[in-house]
Amino acid sequence: MTNETPHPFTTSRYTSYRRIALLGLICLISFVVALSSGNIDISFAELFNLFDENANPLHAQVVLELRLPRMTHAFSTGALLALAGALMQVLLRNPLADPYILGISGGAAFAALLAIVFGLVGLSVSVAAFIGAMSAMLLVFGLSRGQGSWTASRLLLTGVVLASGWGAAISFILSIAPDNKLRSLIFWLMGDLSFASNIWPALITLVIGFVICLYFARNLNVLSLGAEQAQSLGLAINRFRWQLYLLASIMTAMAVVQAGSVGFIGLIIPHLLRLIGLRDYRLLIPAAVLAGGGLLVFADTVARSAFTDASLPVGVLTAAMGVPIFIFLLYRGVKSV
Repeated sequence: MTNETPHPFTTSRYTSYRRIALLGLICLISFVVALSSGNIDISFAELFNLFDENANPLHAQVVLELRLPRMTHAFSTGALLALAGALMQVLLRNPLADPYILGISGGAAFAALLAIVFGLVGLSVSVAAFIGAMSAMLLVFGLSRGQGSWTASRLLLTGVVLASGWGAAISFILSIAPDNKLRSLIFWLMGDLSFASNIWPALITLVIGFVICLYFARNLNVLSLGAEQAQSLGLAINRFRWQLYLLASIMTAMAVVQAGSVGFIGLIIPHLLRLIGLRDYRLLIPAAVLAGGGLLVFADTVARSAFTDASLPVGVLTAAMGVPIFIFLLYRGVKSV
């Protein structure tokens, strides 16, 4: 009898499904806690009897008009960032890649801050941020291709350089912005869900992106084995890479439009999922939606409940959670995707 080397995606299906089910349960718990927590405490019993005729109308209004939309914003944003991070890491063959590494968030932030400085609010800021993100995506696309062939390292270097340029432009806007605008500008840069206005664009983007990611799952598994092996198995490498880049960019842009620059979700979630054995993208993709969405719902609940008179930017909480987790991953030794 010969000993066979285990396939890199070999994991007990039953064990993997149990882990995904556990993530789903944790995500559900975060939903319930988010709906019941805040300046007005609502018990779990009141929450489950919300549509009863004896329910408190104030509680129903708080949950349905304030907390439920915000929770939906948080879940869709976190899920989009986690999916985009998983795609970027396999696209760039870089375990440290995250959704913001190619400067897309910088373009969105520059356009959004410019809109805020000029007095625009609400939907206008979101539209400006999306236009900025798409402009940054096209700029990276054009410059990284240039006159030569496409490579992951060229795309990465182009994105990093442009991200530095966007950072300089953002610093310039902050330096000339009126004092009464600075708080809004800084909160947006830190990541703040209070700027979100309409739940449907991000939710629809999440559903479509999730379906496309599942459709790409087998090819993602092949690409994660390496470009040469993927090409030998018949995968059209260049076309598939650009499809991944476009999809990841759109999901990142929509997440930034929703909440500004929320850090670490797209970086740490794919790593944590691989750490618990979910390396097969057919399993990692639904797990990323649950873990990323649930984590941001939990972080936003803490951010808006930590103080009675004000809420923290949710990006502060994700950074506070993400830094020690990332240090732990580095200590264990970050493995390539």
